[in-house]
Amino acid sequence: MNQGTTLPSQTPSRFDEGSTPTEQPFNLDAECAVLGACMHKPDIIAAVRPILGDDAFYRPAHETIWRALLAQHREDKPTDPIVLTELLQQQGELQRVGGPVYVSQLADAPYGTSSAEYHSEIVRAKADLRRLGASAVRTLQRVREPGADPEAIRSEVETEVRAERERALASGQGRLSRFATDGWSFVKESGANAQPLWGTGEKTVWAPGESLMIVGAPGVGKTTLAHQVIFARLGLTETVLEMPVAPSRRVLYLAMDRPKQIAKAMARRVFPTDEKILRERLVVWEGPLPTTLDKEPDLLADLAAAHQADTIVIDSLKDAVSTMVDDSLAVAFHNARMRALRNGVEILELHHQRKATADAPRGQRPSLDQVYGSTWFTAGAGSVLFVTGRAGDPAVTLHHLKTPTGEVGPLDVTHDHVRGTTTVDPTKDPAVLLRNAPGGLTARELATILVGGDPERADVEKARRHLSRLVDSSLATKTNGIAGGAGGGQQARYYASARHLISVG
Repeated sequence: MNQGTTLPSQTPSRFDEGSTPTEQPFNLDAECAVLGACMHKPDIIAAVRPILGDDAFYRPAHETIWRALLAQHREDKPTDPIVLTELLQQQGELQRVGGPVYVSQLADAPYGTSSAEYHSEIVRAKADLRRLGASAVRTLQRVREPGADPEAIRSEVETEVRAERERALASGQGRLSRFATDGWSFVKESGANAQPLWGTGEKTVWAPGESLMIVGAPGVGKTTLAHQVIFARLGLTETVLEMPVAPSRRVLYLAMDRPKQIAKAMARRVFPTDEKILRERLVVWEGPLPTTLDKEPDLLADLAAAHQADTIVIDSLKDAVSTMVDDSLAVAFHNARMRALRNGVEILELHHQRKATADAPRGQRPSLDQVYGSTWFTAGAGSVLFVTGRAGDPAVTLHHLKTPTGEVGPLDVTHDHVRGTTTVDPTKDPAVLLRNAPGGLTARELATILVGGDPERADVEKARRHLSRLVDSSLATKTNGIAGGAGGGQQARYYASARHLISVG
């Protein structure tokens, strides 16, 4: 057999007293997958080496091939099967490992390279079990020796356990050190300055390494909006709501909530020319998952690895968790979310609002406590976009309740339910409003237009940030105000720049 703690056919499933298993824990499929991945992508060697540590492979031939791979990698040389075969031949090890045919078979292992770290963890776990099993056998032998001293045996066991723990930590694959990094690398190399997945650096809707949650009542178009973002990730368009969307390699769509309805909604934007992209770069999971994510936190990352996806859409969140109101299950889901994000998988989540707030006026700003379920669902999300409006109404409002950078909107948008598209209402676009104001606008005047009434202090400050971004983008100029006094002061006023007027004139 290729894996497991297997037993000879004559051995019963439960050991008789005094019997011992004769076969060690191992998983040859995982060993083959790791070696094959390292042959195809030398960079994987650096990733899996701290996980594997020393003496990880069960089959001696695999350990020999692994050492040859390490030797090539240290000298920055190729690790493909041709070069590797030649090296093993020079070392006199080729026939001992199975010859050139076996080396080629390892390179052709049908597992790909995206799961190499997972496979390495399996190999390391089996090696640890073998090491612990050998220690247990030695202890059993000591116990049966004439005149065995319990204290001496206990001391030896403790010493071996301590050494095993230190070995695991020193190898870098222990749970306390595997994901640790130095401060400089964390700050400068963790991707904190990476370009947004959706939006701009100043106004980011979806940031890399952070999940985006789109919330709304049924029928307000959150699925319509999500499909546009996903199709842009697939390269079928470049922007959504006039904001750029970064391309993805492959998307896994978890269509757990009414998959037929999801397919019907997607069909509005699909054309015959899209067939190749949708077949190669979009995978759809129909119906419930094998188990909920709170029960199996590794499932989300495993699904992404199995389908070689770098983006996952959860439609919808209520179908991925056992219950939405239990804080402990929400934390368990967040662990699943973070494990996938840590592996480079971006996550888009569709979720519902509380029923009691579903009929709130369209323009009224919602709050995070109106999102259904435990507060820990939104606490762990990187960005929360809330859609308000009446079911079936093409005109809705997007509120950015949780932001990675600057707040986007609120945006009054219109859904085209026939084409499956969404456009921004130009009458609430600060750039358009400024362009159409020959006398310019103050921050308070812009805020009054945006909120449709007497603005609060926060609304004025938000309007000021909008205008400042237009100045930074050379789309507006600013005339400084005058401080107050006996005759009163004047607020700073902003004007559309000549460049902006010409570009749209």
